Amino acid sequence: MTDCLIIGAGPYGLSLGAYLRSRNLDFRIVGAVMGAWADNMPEGMYLKSEGFASGLYEPSRSFTLGAYCEAESIPYAHTGIPVSKEIFIGYGQAFQKRFLPGLENRMAIGITRTKIGFLTKFADGGEIASRQVVIAAGVRNYSQRPAAFENLPGTICSHSSDHSDFTQFAGQDLAVIGGGSSAMDVAAALRRCGAHVTVIARRKTVRFQTPLGQRSLRDKIRAPMTALGPGWKSVLCTRAPMVFHHMPDRFRTEIVRRYLGPAPAWFVRDEVEGHVRIVTGTVVADAIEAGGQVLLTTRSEDGGVNTLTVDHVICATGYKVEVGRNTFLNDVMVGAIRDVDGAPKLSRNFETSVPGLYFIGPAAANSFGPVMRFAAGAEFTAQRLSRHLGASRPVGRPGQHAAAQPKEPMPRSFALDA
Repeated sequence: MTDCLIIGAGPYGLSLGAYLRSRNLDFRIVGAVMGAWADNMPEGMYLKSEGFASGLYEPSRSFTLGAYCEAESIPYAHTGIPVSKEIFIGYGQAFQKRFLPGLENRMAIGITRTKIGFLTKFADGGEIASRQVVIAAGVRNYSQRPAAFENLPGTICSHSSDHSDFTQFAGQDLAVIGGGSSAMDVAAALRRCGAHVTVIARRKTVRFQTPLGQRSLRDKIRAPMTALGPGWKSVLCTRAPMVFHHMPDRFRTEIVRRYLGPAPAWFVRDEVEGHVRIVTGTVVADAIEAGGQVLLTTRSEDGGVNTLTVDHVICATGYKVEVGRNTFLNDVMVGAIRDVDGAPKLSRNFETSVPGLYFIGPAAANSFGPVMRFAAGAEFTAQRLSRHLGASRPVGRPGQHAAAQPKEPMPRSFALDA
């Protein structure tokens, strides 16, 4: 039996694992390294976050994205140079090899409670017994489609997270639903593959981000830069997740739902504007299968009704965390987890109402704020949860991942952590 099992090998799982290893704690980590980034995001896309906010975290702070790019002779800047998906995946893989060489590429298919912890079963037929389980599985289980598309088969309607390679759609007519960064990334990828694209967005305008450019001292004072972008609200979100945790449930869920709404990155604008058809202020009222295609009925804000026939619809309509959609949790386990608007209600240490079961990453946003939807939230998470797990370690139990590591410095970014 191991003390702690981490399920997931994206930015949150890898960062937590690096911190646990630095503390010589007993744990195992499983998952495909940066798997969601490789399998569920468009090839050729770029991260919306700036370079300085696109890192993974370990106590020495020495292996940043900038350090990786310098070692690999890859152009990099803290701001202004977009980070490609491929570079970020390569960085994550290098991080894993350096800090978590014992990671196991296995897929969890079931978690059950035992008298002394949990038993996790895997697709390869194996199993791991642990006292604690940390779920860092990202958002792939939480994709959502508008109601109009729920009854369409997967052959003609899919979610943006179902694809990384869009070459299968070359020469076809597609509708992309949504007006945010995912929608525009997908539209750009489809255009590069030779598809004919119509983007249908609910809002009147598509609000592309603007490049940061040079910022004056006045700009920096009025709107300090953070991992979520400039602004004092973002300062609070990034530096005070514990203050956010103390707020009422309804307040927290509303902030997470509304903060940083749909806004495609500035660098994708030239790829789509003037190249793909963008219909704004419009919703899809109905979608039916018609001879192997999809017949869409749309309604604009002025009441106008139109129809559009396409070969395939891709819903780039985001995600909603619902704990019951984690297929590796049985109904008994799901029923025991208290939730806030579908997301697990977490303690100050990311623990659910099931003792020993933790959620980190986007699933923690309703408890700790919007920063948990971004890689930058992994720093606070890894620091806090590793301290908690270290304090709960059985007396005298040796760690399985011992390694010489620098002493962990005091947190720099969380002065309001209380």
